[in-house]
Amino acid sequence: MSGAEAGSGTLYGVGVGPGDPELVTLKAVRILRAVPVVAFFAKRGRVGHARTIAAPHLPGGQQELRLEYPFTTEVPVSEPRYADAMRPFYDACAERIADHLAAGRDVAVLCEGDPFLYGSYMYLHDRLAGRFGNQVVPGVPGMGGCWAQAGTPIAQGDDVLTVLPGTLPEDELARRLVATDAAVVMKVGRNLPRIRAALARAGLLERALLVERGTMADGRAEPLAAHGGECGVPYFSIVLVPGRRGAR
Repeated sequence: MSGAEAGSGTLYGVGVGPGDPELVTLKAVRILRAVPVVAFFAKRGRVGHARTIAAPHLPGGQQELRLEYPFTTEVPVSEPRYADAMRPFYDACAERIADHLAAGRDVAVLCEGDPFLYGSYMYLHDRLAGRFGNQVVPGVPGMGGCWAQAGTPIAQGDDVLTVLPGTLPEDELARRLVATDAAVVMKVGRNLPRIRAALARAGLLERALLVERGTMADGRAEPLAAHGGECGVPYFSIVLVPGRRGAR
């Protein structure tokens, strides 16, 4: 909260959970009903996942800031054009929000899952937290929604759980998978063929589960080995590798 401009509004990073609107926290709902401005990220031509999840909790009449990504399809973080486009994009988004905060209006930025776990909100936080009062409202992370959808414990006892982005090279994924007891692989999408190959190399393919749209009405879970794996899957997909099993 240090460095906040006198009379300025508060920036809220609001986690809205994995997809089921009933998994939005009471604190998040209270803030969403009170703030005059709601901001959310979305791809061109889409409503936006976070906005869709939060919809039942928005009272109406608020000003909405749609922050539209410069890319409509996934671009590897390692590509130079990713940084060239995303840095000025986040700069511009932060300034749009800063205008409202400087005018004394509170702003809630919606974020799927938890704002500080692969959430786009964190890039706004980096740019604005030193200038304005701020508060992050944790959300149920997508991985929690997915293992609940699958009905499987993910880690027991002294199991080590590793969370991996599916954007890593196959060799790196395989190396890290071999060294852990349980794993969550996020950012699946079009990376599924590489993730599947890395799991096979690590000897974990038969244990792996693919969960699509965890906690949503059309959510489903299946063994990854039963999925062809030649093509991508929906944005809201996660691969789970449950830890060691058996009685303890």
